Amino acid sequence: MIKREDSGENKVKVTFVMPYEEGQAAISVLGDFNDWDPAKTKLIKRRNSTCSNSVVLEAGQRYRFRYYTADGNWINDPEADGYEASEHGSENCILAL
Repeated sequence: MIKREDSGENKVKVTFVMPYEEGQAAISVLGDFNDWDPAKTKLIKRRNSTCSNSVVLEAGQRYRFRYYTADGNWINDPEADGYEASEHGSENCILAL
């Protein structure tokens, strides 16, 4: 799930939310906005059986992203604004703000 909230001054707060099950591998969101670095935006476990994290991004831009698990799996968000082929033979999610 992707939540968007106007953050003022041409910025949008984007919250990435995934379901969480006890014992699952840690999940990070990787994308153009964090240099595809799994250490930069780790999803944090919440009490409501989800994990999430937020980033503030520039409005009017288009970003590629995917979720990555600590056990090496890639996950696409079914609520992405679209998808495009990556140079690695998979599809990246698109976030259009």
